[in-house]
Amino acid sequence: MYAMASSNSSSLMPHSNSSKTMYRKGPNPSQQKGLVRSLPDVCPKEPTGDSNSLCDEPSVVADQHKWTIYHSKVNLPAALNDPRLAKRESDFFTKTWGQDFVETEVFPAPYLPPITKENFSSYVQQTSLREKSHEKLKTICPPKDDYNRTAFSHSHVNKSRADLEQVPKIFLKPDFALDDSLTFNAVLPWSHFSSAGGKGSRDAASSKLLQEKLSHYLDIVEVNIAHQISLRSEAFFHAMTSQHELQDYLRKTSQAVNMLRDKISQIDRVMCEGSLQILRQALTRNNCIKLYNKLKLMATVHQTQPTVQLLLSTSDYVGALDLIATTQEVLQQELQGIHCFRHLGSQLCELEKLIDKMIIAEFTSYAQSDLNRPLDEDCQVVEEERLVSLVFGLLKLRKLDFYEIYAHEMMASAKNIIKQCVVSTVSQIDEIDSEVVTKLADQMRMMNFSQWFDLLQNIFSTFTIFLQRVRATLNVIRSVVLMVLDKNQRIREMEVMAVQKVLNRESNMDTDVAYLTHEGLFISDAFREGELHHTATNTNFQRNASPSSSEPSGSDSVSDPECTTDSSSSKDHTLPSVTPGGVEIIMTEDMKLTDLELGRVANNIQELLYNASDICHDRCVKFLLARAKDGFLEKLNSSEFVSLSRAVEVFVQDTEKVCGRRSMSLRGALQSQANRFVNRFHEERKTKLSLLLDNERWKQADVPAEFQDLVDSITDGKIILPERKPGCIEERKPTDFLTVDGQKYAVVGTVLILIRIILEYCTCVDDIPSITTDMLTRLSELLKYFNSRSCQLVLGAGALQVVGLKTITTKNLALSSRCLQLIVHYIPIIRAHFEARLQPKQYSLLRQFDHITKDYNDHIAEISAKLVSLMDGLFDKLLSKYEVKAPVPSTCFRNICKQVAKMHEAIYDLLPEEQTQALFLRINSSCRLHLKSQLCHLNVTNDGGPLHGMVAADIAFYTGNVQALKGLKDLDLNMGDIWEQKR
Repeated sequence: MYAMASSNSSSLMPHSNSSKTMYRKGPNPSQQKGLVRSLPDVCPKEPTGDSNSLCDEPSVVADQHKWTIYHSKVNLPAALNDPRLAKRESDFFTKTWGQDFVETEVFPAPYLPPITKENFSSYVQQTSLREKSHEKLKTICPPKDDYNRTAFSHSHVNKSRADLEQVPKIFLKPDFALDDSLTFNAVLPWSHFSSAGGKGSRDAASSKLLQEKLSHYLDIVEVNIAHQISLRSEAFFHAMTSQHELQDYLRKTSQAVNMLRDKISQIDRVMCEGSLQILRQALTRNNCIKLYNKLKLMATVHQTQPTVQLLLSTSDYVGALDLIATTQEVLQQELQGIHCFRHLGSQLCELEKLIDKMIIAEFTSYAQSDLNRPLDEDCQVVEEERLVSLVFGLLKLRKLDFYEIYAHEMMASAKNIIKQCVVSTVSQIDEIDSEVVTKLADQMRMMNFSQWFDLLQNIFSTFTIFLQRVRATLNVIRSVVLMVLDKNQRIREMEVMAVQKVLNRESNMDTDVAYLTHEGLFISDAFREGELHHTATNTNFQRNASPSSSEPSGSDSVSDPECTTDSSSSKDHTLPSVTPGGVEIIMTEDMKLTDLELGRVANNIQELLYNASDICHDRCVKFLLARAKDGFLEKLNSSEFVSLSRAVEVFVQDTEKVCGRRSMSLRGALQSQANRFVNRFHEERKTKLSLLLDNERWKQADVPAEFQDLVDSITDGKIILPERKPGCIEERKPTDFLTVDGQKYAVVGTVLILIRIILEYCTCVDDIPSITTDMLTRLSELLKYFNSRSCQLVLGAGALQVVGLKTITTKNLALSSRCLQLIVHYIPIIRAHFEARLQPKQYSLLRQFDHITKDYNDHIAEISAKLVSLMDGLFDKLLSKYEVKAPVPSTCFRNICKQVAKMHEAIYDLLPEEQTQALFLRINSSCRLHLKSQLCHLNVTNDGGPLHGMVAADIAFYTGNVQALKGLKDLDLNMGDIWEQKR
């Protein structure tokens, strides 16, 4: 059985050197599988660059008479039935031959159609009836041989079972072992042998009986074993016969294989050996050329450090960094593992760190020299080539925060500029003794406004030149960064185009080629591609390492395609680019900066220009606050503060033009000073107005010519203060009225001053736009104060106590109303002036003028009502005593006409004719109402009687006198309404 199992699992082949038929095990199936896959001599691969690739495996043909690895065999059943293993290993196949051995799927044969049950359906249908009848007859009448055999087997089985039942069950247990004491005592009971002496004959009989019993059991077992063997003898002898036939077949097959191998060996020797020798020689030549190129590359790398030192001596940092990066790339790719260069990589890293420190130190030195050179020079960039080289080096080192160095130096230079300006100005002022006053801040505070203002303007102009110089330098730096960004994008586009061309060319290639390498290339193309690639790599590196070297360029070098590498340094896309300064820089892919990083650097450089403007403004703010500590700026008059504000505004606009963004710190500092100025400005004018009102006697004042000119300067709604010309002073007499747009206004002196104050507010807004909202609020407050205070003094009769007037006359009231009307006339002009200078979101502040206009109109209406109420009281007093009797006209109406004439005389020259007529219509209505009431009381009607005639005469007298007054001729008095209508 062991031999049979071995024959089924291992193939046997005859040994060719022996005349006898000796068999040994054939190759392992897994090795046969690898043999069929490889076949290195029968179907060799094309050369792949490895000189030993053709000799890795033994030849089945050439080495058929030698012992090789193919003669080593494994007895699979012996390996699987290893008695030393406690249990069979479940991962035997997967551990030895891999995971695919067990789970490999056997694909169906592509040339055989799939066989299914449908193919046998017709046959099954034809034979189904006969099969059913056959099965039925088979069960009814079984065959004779089967019946006899079955009967015999059943009887023999029953007999064997009966015999086996005589054997005790303990002998049939799977764990039967005599070394167990219990089992031993059960088989050989010591009770038969442990009796005392005298019973020896009986013990011997018992022992003999036990021996016979055990022998009987053995005979029964042997008989059953012999019977089982006899039942399987036919199959055993058939297997042995088949084994001999199989050995004959294998012997014949082995002889045929040996003959075939001899023929193949002759064919290999005659037809293939010469060609293969040519390929081996070609590979040997290629390897020699590759070795030569490697040695030449090593010689070039050996010159790296002296070349770097030479480049550093000429400040060519970019070239030195390119050479170091290329050398490191070559060491990692082409010369990896070379023992003589084991320390060169670390040396180059230390050299790169040294260059890092050198380039940062030189950039710092350049920034200091550029920012601290005299500002009276032009704003051109000095040593632009040096700056461009430094920026390229910093970008290559990935020092993307190099602009912070420039920012630090820029801040220090800004501090130094103010100090130099102050020292230069103080040294020219004789009144300041620098030995007594040592601090610059104290020396600056000793200047008067004109000296300090000249110093401020000098600082502003210096900072403007400083920012122009900074902008020029940062523009050069930013242009370099943007150039690198543009080159990166162009290189990326070129790579995409190249890949697209390769894909298009490969898609159009003819694929019907008979003999290709394993990489899908012709043999000649594989060699040519390796030659071109390796030549380009070595030429690039040698050009970077020793541009003046006279060594051969290596154009005849050939490299194996499998040994070439895809290093970025060996495939440099070197593109010459000319910077704005005319410096030619070779930009390679070694910078490895992304578009995002370069864009962030460019934005930070632009932001640095904005920060430069902010720094200059911050220094000016500190200079301004240092002078304002003693309240100097708050004590400035309007013209001086306006000059300061204009100078700051000009500086802000100049820096905005230079830097492209407005800085707000200086304007904010000026705004805080402006707020203090506005407070003082407003308080001064409010105090002045309050004093004028408290001393105003509310009499009509003469209007000087300068105030008339002031009013005339307001044309087309534009408020412009006329300039005083001291050289052209003309003596012009003052006028009684102020003429505004063709209307005459009788005013008091306080209103003239108020108009000038209002115009000063508006002009101050033009000079200092930042205080527009504050000025609007303060002007609204001033107008409200004038309205409320004048109301207290005139309508409230406060002038009686404040000024000492005896009474508030109708002329005082009319004059007050006319002054208010003049202010109301200018409020829309003032509103338009402020509206043009406010932001749209600030238009809500203009509502204050609407409220002021309403308050003024209400005040004017109250004054008119006060005048009417005065006459109403007079009418009530006079007409309550009116009696219809002679003489005609009556004394009452004479007095009424006299009072009306006085009223007209008091207000006619103050109010315009339209207002006078409207006022007298209201007065006439009051008179008519009181007269009607009195006539009703006297029961006088228009019945044509004597009383009616006398009243009509009085009314005619009243009407005639009123209409005889100036401006009231066409006044419709409508006195017929005094009579009660008859029902």
